[in-house]
Amino acid sequence: MKKAYVFPGQGSQFPGMGKDLYETNPQAKQLFENANDILGFRISDTLFTGTEEELKQTRITQPAIFLHSVIMAATVGANFNPDMVAGHSLGEFSALVANKTLSFDDALKLVYKRAMAMQKACEQNPGTMAAILNLDDKVVETICAEIILGGNTVVAANYNCPGQLVISGSIDGINIACEKLKAAGAKRALVLPVGGAFHSPLMEPARVELEAAINATHFNTPICPVYQNYTASAVSAPEEIKRNLIAQLTAPVKWTQSVQQMVTDGATQFIEVGPGKVLQGLVKKISSTTEAVSI
Repeated sequence: MKKAYVFPGQGSQFPGMGKDLYETNPQAKQLFENANDILGFRISDTLFTGTEEELKQTRITQPAIFLHSVIMAATVGANFNPDMVAGHSLGEFSALVANKTLSFDDALKLVYKRAMAMQKACEQNPGTMAAILNLDDKVVETICAEIILGGNTVVAANYNCPGQLVISGSIDGINIACEKLKAAGAKRALVLPVGGAFHSPLMEPARVELEAAINATHFNTPICPVYQNYTASAVSAPEEIKRNLIAQLTAPVKWTQSVQQMVTDGATQFIEVGPGKVLQGLVKKISSTTEAVSI
């Protein structure tokens, strides 16, 4: 039996997250305090007492979810024994700490750099995202390609599970796509309440900024493979992990394909580590016979 540990991305945050860990586990408390020192502000206070709106700020959301996931994994101790790991978008950084590719400190610095760079890119290149339900991926891809030829940016961004594909792009591009995709038979084409066009070419300024930071960071050889969003395949070579992590910002999250590959490679149990239960639900839709639980 192979265990796959999976880590959620942006959108899973909630007020009070991590407070119980901080109050009951000395190791967790120390890691939260380390994070406060690294970031230069008390992010733990925002996690424990902040409002939903405060937690939605990208500069808070991304390190908050990362911290909750990584600290939760650290407190499991000797029982934490992954055969493989994966993370959804931001969650890939949590996965890389879990398999010891990155140190806690280095990963947190990269996550915060990523959050700030993405926030800046959103301001430079306004955009949005939309969830497309119950339409074949190929149909969505074809219509997006037609809209690009017409001069607007819109691409497939998150292959979440069969029948759920998130698109990303300019505001005009997304609006045009939603109309065309509904006309093509989508059950729903729902514009999402996000701050920008993540995993699209509009994130290129952030990719350039993050590339420099990633290339300046030491990556270790991991204790188990990571199934990366960019390739949806098992990766263990540090330099390859770096390249894929850089490419991830402007490329789609191949979550469906990653889970399918992990199952093919022997995963029988998926364990979600972090806030929420979004990934458990997606895993069950991708592979109905696979067990999906949370810590």
